Amino acid sequence: MEVRKAVLEDALKITKACNYKNAGTVEFLVDDQGRHYFMEVNPRVQVEHTVTEQVTGVDIVQSTFLIAGGASLEDIGLVQENIIPRGVAMQCRITTEDPARDFAPDTGMLDVCRHSVGPGIRVDGYAYPGMVVQPYFDSLLVKYTASHKDWDGAIRRMRRALRENHIRGVKTNIPFLLNVMDHPDFIAGSFDLNFIQDNPELLLNLPGTLSAHEVQTEGTVGQKYDHIEGYLKYIANLAVNGHPKSLGADPTLVRTLSNNDVPAPKSSAISDILEHKKELFGDTITAPRWRKILREQGPKALAKAVRDHQNVLVTDTTWRDAHQSLLATRMRTADLLKAAEATNTAFNGTSDVFSLEMWGGATFDVSMNFLRECPWKRLEELREAAPDMLFQMLLRGANAVGYTVYPDNVVYEFCKQAYKSGNDIFRVFDSLNYVDNMELGIKAAAASGGFVEAAICYTGDVTSSDPSNKYNLKYYLDFATQLVDLGAHALAIKDMAGLLTPRAATLLVSELRSAFPDVPIHLHTHDTAGMGVAAMFAGAEAGADIVDGAIDAMSGLSSQPCLGALVSALGDKSNVDLDALQVLNEYWKAWTVHQSSVPVEAVGLSGRFAEVKKAYALANKLLGDIPKVTPSSKTVGDLAQFIVGLKISGDELVENAATLPLPNSVVEYMQGALGPPPGGYPEPFRTNVLKGRPLKDGRSMFTARPGAELPDYDFVEAEKNLKEAYGNSRIGFKEVLSHAMYPQVFKDYLAFEKVYGDVEKLPTHMFLRPMTVGEESHLHLGPGKDYYIRLAAIDQFDEDLGTRTVTLEVNGEKWFIRTPDTVTTLESATAGGPAPKRREKKDPTEKGSIGTPMPGQIVAVNVEEGDEVKEGQTLFKLSAMKMETEIKAPISGTITRVLVSQSDSVEGDDLLAVVMAE
Repeated sequence: MEVRKAVLEDALKITKACNYKNAGTVEFLVDDQGRHYFMEVNPRVQVEHTVTEQVTGVDIVQSTFLIAGGASLEDIGLVQENIIPRGVAMQCRITTEDPARDFAPDTGMLDVCRHSVGPGIRVDGYAYPGMVVQPYFDSLLVKYTASHKDWDGAIRRMRRALRENHIRGVKTNIPFLLNVMDHPDFIAGSFDLNFIQDNPELLLNLPGTLSAHEVQTEGTVGQKYDHIEGYLKYIANLAVNGHPKSLGADPTLVRTLSNNDVPAPKSSAISDILEHKKELFGDTITAPRWRKILREQGPKALAKAVRDHQNVLVTDTTWRDAHQSLLATRMRTADLLKAAEATNTAFNGTSDVFSLEMWGGATFDVSMNFLRECPWKRLEELREAAPDMLFQMLLRGANAVGYTVYPDNVVYEFCKQAYKSGNDIFRVFDSLNYVDNMELGIKAAAASGGFVEAAICYTGDVTSSDPSNKYNLKYYLDFATQLVDLGAHALAIKDMAGLLTPRAATLLVSELRSAFPDVPIHLHTHDTAGMGVAAMFAGAEAGADIVDGAIDAMSGLSSQPCLGALVSALGDKSNVDLDALQVLNEYWKAWTVHQSSVPVEAVGLSGRFAEVKKAYALANKLLGDIPKVTPSSKTVGDLAQFIVGLKISGDELVENAATLPLPNSVVEYMQGALGPPPGGYPEPFRTNVLKGRPLKDGRSMFTARPGAELPDYDFVEAEKNLKEAYGNSRIGFKEVLSHAMYPQVFKDYLAFEKVYGDVEKLPTHMFLRPMTVGEESHLHLGPGKDYYIRLAAIDQFDEDLGTRTVTLEVNGEKWFIRTPDTVTTLESATAGGPAPKRREKKDPTEKGSIGTPMPGQIVAVNVEEGDEVKEGQTLFKLSAMKMETEIKAPISGTITRVLVSQSDSVEGDDLLAVVMAE
């Protein structure tokens, strides 16, 4: 009290000496010994005046006007002796500043704005839904003042107010303020001006460093992570722009999707069926437990158990190859999870279901690229939901789950993590049956502890007696011998194109069985030609241990043969219960009717399929008549499209190969990027292709396995760089692996997640089908988290911003979401009209990528392209919200790009320049 009294006395001395007669603010600093130091006098009311008003009951603003009008202090009852503070008050200023970016101001539209109310809470400010925060003014939105009879009570009320407010659309300092409210020193009242500096943890666990997939409960940040904001932005964007063409969805068909969820199949119904079967046949139908054998006894024990098994085993491909073949891998994790428990119940109730093929192949990149899901999360969630089943993935040999070669240690670490996350069986293949590529895949999968199924890619006709048939029985037996010698636990015949006839299956399987009596044989085909069930049955009769099929509703055509028909054909050689299978099939049948309108559209070749088929045959011949499976099938397809597009003959293509703009996949194939094809490269086509197209090191081609020449991938450095770019909490080893496999796809996935959050939780109809004006949908995110969302309006196109404001009503509350209209912008630009300029964004993983820390206006550009700059050198000056910020070079090097000029307006993370390191 003595310090307070001394401060007040000195304040009066200063103002009396100046003959100051009105409200004002005199500021002092007080040190830890109680000594006070004068700072300044402000001849106005400061923003903190609400605190004084709450504890004194004096309306300072009103009093200011009265005094200015001539009233004396006595006239308005302001006698110092009568002013007695009561209780405690504190004020928090809610600003549009991002604490994760050193409190950089943020701009944009307030999607929703609802303030906290209740006893002891005062709100001063003017913010409302749809308000646009500009970069030209102060960042203050609103002030909350909490008052109570004591300090602890004031903190509790302020904490509640900060948690209960609902301000979305821009970054605010609320999470930081909550961290302050929770700090023990602040609660104890023991803090000074160095409080933030001494407690850097106050700036941790903020929205800028939290990942959308990590739901905050009542942790350090205090507020629960608000998924709904990102979901509403996604719904608004879908309503305005629809899906990108890259998704392959037909806009007309997508709009016909049902607005209802497909209910999950009932595990109880399956249990009842199986219980009745046990009563008739005993418990022997449920033994052995295949996954238990692998995980407890190892892959060799599993191989022996398979060979000792009397019946024919089946693998269900519904969760991977079936939808990859029919729907371009567009099945979402949420739809698989619905069926997981019932599938586990049905298939664990029989000894004749070997595995579920559910991961690898194209699922890895498509999950991130189109479905906006984490492929590792899919594997782990399904593993938890179906704990008893063997999970099987498709591994592209040295290509892992990518379309290129990787350093060997990447393939090893990938397999190790896949096994750890829940995969059991690795079906390893190489698109050209190149044994060196297979060796890497087999050894990497085996090192993980998993069961290695080495696949022989089948093509041609093994029964043909044509002397020119290079894919004869000797070819396949020799290749199989090499695979077994490399340590494969099982052999698979992988018939990608449905070429395996019943006669061919009988011949090939019987010869393999004779040559390798102790090695399990797994048979896989596609039902493209309609003879899949017959081929699988013939193979089983000839000695195959396991055959592949897909659930009835997801079978046939380019998928696998019908599992129900296959089980029926096997008769007493399979104890898979058809009634239990039918319960699962009813779910997938309903799913295909309601949710599967995602056809892949032809790329500019509509109505020319007959030409494409002829060109495909020609391309295959020109490339050497090769097995066609990813990535070799892409090479053949790319060349076929090229031939159709240019309307060129085979002879013309070979003659002019050196100068034609051939697809990259064709050039890389000829350079040996996939390895040598069976029978060698076709000449003179290859020689002509390689003219003037050397490798980066000057050689014309690879002379050995391409991946063997690559240095080890630096996982430590990669993880360090990714954490610097995206935050420690968002990046783990699985994310580093995803980035190693697909760098740009991974970056795009995280950029999407940053805006829209974890959209995996959206029901499929809401993810796929754009809402229409007036339509209402229900979103359930958990107990007590139900949202009834109505699309109320979509505003006219804003030509200046290139946006539309979408109005959504969420449980009756209006949200205003400003959404970029990429469709109208593109149409305008295509028609020659003006189009809003959308700036390129900085790449957070590239140190030389220089972006804006906040929205604002460029007031100075100090560099040009070609300039040499030093780390820390000022390159730009940015003006935003009454402050000027210098943007400096993050590294030393050469400026290769400058993308802005003086007076340009910029948004957060807009790319300003690129520095190439020295």
